[in-house]
Amino acid sequence: MSYYAHSPKDGIDAQIYTAHIRGVFLLAQQYAQEAGTYSKNDRETLLLLAEKAAEYHDMGKLDEKNQDVLSGKVKAKSLPVNHVDAGAAYWLAEEHFSPLAASVIQAHHVGFPDYSEEYNKGELMFRDTEIADEVDKKLSSFEAIQAANVGCLYPNGAQNKIQGDPSVFMRMLLSCVADADHTNTAQHYGKYPLHERAINLRAEERLAQMDRCVLDLQEHSEATKRNELRSQMYRSCRDADTASCICSCDSPVGSGKTTAVMAHLLKQAQKRGLRRIFVILPFTNIIRQSVETYRKMLVLPGEKPEEVVAELHHKADFESEDARHLTALWRAPIIVTTAVAFFETLASDSTATLRRLHELPGSAVFVDEAHAALPAHLLPLGWRWIKNLSEEWGCYWVLASGSLSRFWTINEIAGKDKTINVPEIAANTLRNGLAEYEEDRIAYQYDLVPKTVDELAYWITAFHGPRLVILNTVQSAAALADYLARNVGRGKVEHLSTALTPNDRDKTLAKVKKRLLDKSDIDWTIVATSCIEAGVNLSFRVGFHELSSLSSVLQAAGRVNRDGDAANAEMWIFRIAEDGLLKQNPGLKNAAAVLQNYLESGMRISPDLTTKSIADEIALYGMKGINKRLVNNESLQNFKSVERDFKVIDSDTRLAVVNEDTFTKLRDGTIDWRDLQKESVQITKYKLDEMGIPHIIDEIYYWNCGYDNFLGYMAGIVHQKKIKGQALII
Repeated sequence: MSYYAHSPKDGIDAQIYTAHIRGVFLLAQQYAQEAGTYSKNDRETLLLLAEKAAEYHDMGKLDEKNQDVLSGKVKAKSLPVNHVDAGAAYWLAEEHFSPLAASVIQAHHVGFPDYSEEYNKGELMFRDTEIADEVDKKLSSFEAIQAANVGCLYPNGAQNKIQGDPSVFMRMLLSCVADADHTNTAQHYGKYPLHERAINLRAEERLAQMDRCVLDLQEHSEATKRNELRSQMYRSCRDADTASCICSCDSPVGSGKTTAVMAHLLKQAQKRGLRRIFVILPFTNIIRQSVETYRKMLVLPGEKPEEVVAELHHKADFESEDARHLTALWRAPIIVTTAVAFFETLASDSTATLRRLHELPGSAVFVDEAHAALPAHLLPLGWRWIKNLSEEWGCYWVLASGSLSRFWTINEIAGKDKTINVPEIAANTLRNGLAEYEEDRIAYQYDLVPKTVDELAYWITAFHGPRLVILNTVQSAAALADYLARNVGRGKVEHLSTALTPNDRDKTLAKVKKRLLDKSDIDWTIVATSCIEAGVNLSFRVGFHELSSLSSVLQAAGRVNRDGDAANAEMWIFRIAEDGLLKQNPGLKNAAAVLQNYLESGMRISPDLTTKSIADEIALYGMKGINKRLVNNESLQNFKSVERDFKVIDSDTRLAVVNEDTFTKLRDGTIDWRDLQKESVQITKYKLDEMGIPHIIDEIYYWNCGYDNFLGYMAGIVHQKKIKGQALII
């Protein structure tokens, strides 16, 4: 008799049970071996448990009722019997007892439970209590079928205890098993290659090529003191040698940090035998410019740029068999992504998200603009993970920013452990030389009288341009851009925010760069959100930033008079009046209040204040209660609670495609994850529900309410509000 693991679909036969189990076992074994290479304490334990869980993860599918569905004999949307319980029961039996393997099997679709609650179930922990008795009666028959069809794949070995941090270990273990399961299933249905070609980091070769590219740029650059300092910055960072696993790079804007830190990471990867490099940019940042820079410098002859340097804009993860192939994975040797996608993966309990985590051990991680990576109340747990991954999983970190906050020195964040040395990779004399250019580059001004959209438009357009205006919400940016387009002319305004797809953001950015090169084109304004604050080489005549955090304003100032060649350049800080069009960001309330106090007390705004601003915010408003709860839940392995509370952006968003062509490809299964990322946006779930936006597959929607390449999806909302004569409230 044949047994099946997956039902026939789209002209593809049902997957034989033995083929699936053996395929998942081999992949889980491979992933655990690769990640375990960098484990300080738990290499053997990771491998053994991954093998145990993989071999028995689907044993419940051998139930006769499940086989009727899997063979295609009976049509059903889901299996009639929870198929994970049998494998969990097998490893909880006295003769096999391995509760960690049981917990991974229970979690391989739905994620881990909160262990504090699970332990209360006593002997039925990690079991489905509703069917446990029935499964126990059939368990011996399942074991016999398993033995006859699969045999015993894992080697006998003693049960090892976890030596390192158990929460990180368990996520790593689940990652290996879940990714193996998802990948093998996608391979069976023809949605993932059977033999994936690994692209190696080849750090030494890429560094040599980067050296040649940088040297060529230097030879064709004007011989100025600033350019000489940039050259020194590159050499200083590249050649910096450190025994530490966590370093910092506090260098001013325009110092060439993007390439200098990458050179350093390649050198360290070569020295430490690392396999991958991550570049983490702020959560709503434009990542394409960094991606293009790295692709030009790091792709070797014969390689495909998108396979070497991967760009991951959104946190897009899918569980269903129809959409698993669209999940963005961490397979490339160099990955550029956002803080949301990166840190929420570390916190995740979703198997669709966690499946990429096992690719992280043995990586160099460049947290660019580290001041903006996480809100203050998430830093204690974020710092705990950074330390753990460096100490136990072979990761090397560089925390960098032009306005670096040394948050690890703050008691409320570092806790009792403040002994970790975080050295600078750039020489102090060099950093001091670069900082001299910052003193006279820009002056900070403020006007804190709240302004409506028409008052704000009138005020900013009185300044000589080109003008940069940054607002704290997508709604406010769209409202002001629309107002300016209608009242001063479409040709005098550009708009850049996450309301646009990454492809359209790139086109807008290219247009902005072209306009900035035309020195006669000065009477225009770009209205943006924080996505433009970092990682883009732009320079405006004057800047305006809605009252926000100090670090955000400092970072945005790096887009004004970037090269210091204009006299009397200014960055203005202002407040908005909520008028139905402009909308404040409640998440920035406390940080904005701290900055307002600095301004009104006459303090000089400078990068030196960044650590103080976080400490002052904590002192004035306290660390949200969520902080202690997060750290406590992490220690107790309360995985679902950690995932729920660790949100870099405190909103429930979904992926939405915005054009019919992408919708058709997605519906027909002819689009890959790279193109999906480029042609989609993130929209709050409540807005999608409120507007009746059609659902396509998994948690992907089709935005059919109006989209254009100026306001993005906000075009449809603005248009609808105008027709109804309503205030713009979303």
